[in-house]
Amino acid sequence: MPLRQFTQSNRLNSVSKIAHFITRWTQWEYYPWWLANIPVYGFWLWFAARARHLFFFSNVNPGIPLGGAMGESKWDILIQLPEAILPKTLVVGKEEPLESVLFMLHRKGMTFPIIAKPDVGERGFLVKKIHNEPELREHLQQWPVRFILQEFLAQPLEASVLYHRFPGDDGYFGITSVCIKAFLQVEGDGESTIRMLMQKQARAAFQLTRFEKEYPGLLDQVPAPGESVLLEPIGNHSRGTKFINGNHLITPSMVQAFEKICRQIPDIHYSRFDLKTESWDALQRANFKVMELNGVLGEPAHIYDPSHGMSRAYRDLWQHWRLLFRLHIALKESGHSPTPHKESWQFIREYFRYKEALEKPVNR
Repeated sequence: MPLRQFTQSNRLNSVSKIAHFITRWTQWEYYPWWLANIPVYGFWLWFAARARHLFFFSNVNPGIPLGGAMGESKWDILIQLPEAILPKTLVVGKEEPLESVLFMLHRKGMTFPIIAKPDVGERGFLVKKIHNEPELREHLQQWPVRFILQEFLAQPLEASVLYHRFPGDDGYFGITSVCIKAFLQVEGDGESTIRMLMQKQARAAFQLTRFEKEYPGLLDQVPAPGESVLLEPIGNHSRGTKFINGNHLITPSMVQAFEKICRQIPDIHYSRFDLKTESWDALQRANFKVMELNGVLGEPAHIYDPSHGMSRAYRDLWQHWRLLFRLHIALKESGHSPTPHKESWQFIREYFRYKEALEKPVNR
């Protein structure tokens, strides 16, 4: 890096650190996950007391262990979905030989790039866009767990849609949240490096430590004036994606189109699609491909819109926990009891042991 750029970068970094520190502790969307959810713990305990069961929500989605609160297999959920909305996807066993994986990819008609993600995981951990065979080999060898490999969808728009349906053929169906995802990117000025451009905006600056580890060569590049550089292709809030409230897209026609699809998914009554679509008109017709279907703790992601505000976010979260409680009552009356406490705690312990092991990559 030239001396002038190095000096500018250091000066900018010092100023940015102060500004971004203030941003992190004054804007709700950047609060640490455990801190932001303190009120949510209260919501949970209130409804758990009313239900007389800590895991009352576990019967809302009988088709997913613990209702999809944590530790569920993404693959076991995906195979329950209608084929029309599924991208090309396969599951790879732990320490599967690369030759076998490549054969399965060929048989599925999948070509690079692809998305690799652990079958059990959360918040975008270990999700990676894989561009070629060497990258795939390195990723699978470093993290020897069961992985899902999925075609990288070319649809330009990504969103999350949260739906619910009450039991019975004529049970009420509704959509309560649509979140539009704006991927992390910077725009060049012909002089600043990508590192310097990232330092200028909090959303990108909070990702710098990760980029220094994963993409160090990218940071010293100087984009041309007006050139947009996509920094992160994975639409996850923890990776810098901006979440935008898209609830204005919820229309009777959209609800009707989604209902036809969701009623084909047995024993899942509260869930959130993470999806891609060609256009918002296509989404109205439920013309999309789903990357994941999240369970009962799939948040109404529109609450992370910077303009939504903390008080409105907690209001919406309260409404969704109340909805979960109502669904719990309805499912219980239809014969689905929550998972017993002993079994639930055992499932949670196993999941945390899995996570602890997953955070330690294998060096080979």
